[in-house]
Amino acid sequence: MAHNLNKIITKGLDSLKATFGEESIEKAIAHTKRFMVEIPGWQVWEGFGGGGRFEGETTGGGARNTEEIAQDIGFIHQLTKSTPDVGIHILWFLSKDGITGDFEIARKVKEELENNGIRMGSISPTYFLSGSEDGSFTSQQPAARKRYIEQTLLGAKIAAELSNGLLTLWFPDGTNYPGQRELQQKIELMMDCITEFWERVPEDTKSKLNKVLFEYKLFEPGTYSTTIPDWGTARELSRLIGEKGGVLVDLGHHHHGTNIEQIVAALISFGIPGGFHFNTRYAADDDHSVQADYLLAKIFYELIKGDVIYNENPSKNWAYALDQMVRAEQRIPSILKSIDALKRSIAKAVLIDGISLGGYQEKKDIIGASVEFEKALLHTDTGPIVMESYRRQGLHPVPLTVYHESGYQTKIEQERR
Repeated sequence: MAHNLNKIITKGLDSLKATFGEESIEKAIAHTKRFMVEIPGWQVWEGFGGGGRFEGETTGGGARNTEEIAQDIGFIHQLTKSTPDVGIHILWFLSKDGITGDFEIARKVKEELENNGIRMGSISPTYFLSGSEDGSFTSQQPAARKRYIEQTLLGAKIAAELSNGLLTLWFPDGTNYPGQRELQQKIELMMDCITEFWERVPEDTKSKLNKVLFEYKLFEPGTYSTTIPDWGTARELSRLIGEKGGVLVDLGHHHHGTNIEQIVAALISFGIPGGFHFNTRYAADDDHSVQADYLLAKIFYELIKGDVIYNENPSKNWAYALDQMVRAEQRIPSILKSIDALKRSIAKAVLIDGISLGGYQEKKDIIGASVEFEKALLHTDTGPIVMESYRRQGLHPVPLTVYHESGYQTKIEQERR
């Protein structure tokens, strides 16, 4: 089988080189090899999912605690060398009671991760558990707002001292009906709480933070309004943080048909720090595993063109993470599929011939430019490039195959009953 796979890779690369040239293929392999994506701890945690469309039987083997989360994501990193960072939600993983966070638990989790060859990544305060029915930073109850501000301060401390300096904020605040709450009041409360939070962050902590990213969401859990419904609102709120404030884009958080790559282009052009949560959605924010489709390839084209993915200055690079809901399928295979899709899409974006495309654009040859663009982003199979990038790292060209052959899934299903 390995012999046949090597033949497939070689023939595939030869075909791609005939179309795009050897230099372009080598560049695509190098870029694909370098790409890293964060895996949030909740992606392998058995506690993630339940209620609504996420209810139902799991496939088994979900991690029951942070130690098992570290083991699972550490194994994924062994197979791919692409997932060194683990995102952490405070009240899910760094709390004894689900109400307040604990810095000492964070120290323990950091050690568990490092023992498995990975590290703590983005830190996310948890604004959507019990007590947030009226909102978090926009709650009408001062005590509730105070509790969430304190948790965000702890998140900044953990991010600065124990992780990579990335703090990500997603607020579930919204309403289900017109008149339920005053919309302007909710925005004003959000602004007041963000301002108070940032004013209370010690200067030493601020200096160690890399980015504070605000995620936006068109709907849900509020079905009439969300307090941060679009990237413009997220950007205005992030201004309260200063130069380290930015915008976090989730693919599922938009109207169908939204030109997301245009949003990406705008954020980059305006010099706004950014980040991505990758997934695929068909109906709403259903967060399926990632597909290597035309949309994703166009997004990566803008990210690479904007020099926010391989920039030599780490502060210029965006933050990249998965955010998918894998209730029905096996969790680790779902993640491995997504990593493959991301790498295939990066390779497509790298294969764009900028000189040829620029020539068509300069001549105002609209169809010529479109054909040139689609040749790489829509019509090319970059699977051989991804497989070769793994092979050059001493890995199996198809990590999902190794996973199935390892017996790891059977092992965790038996041990974690």
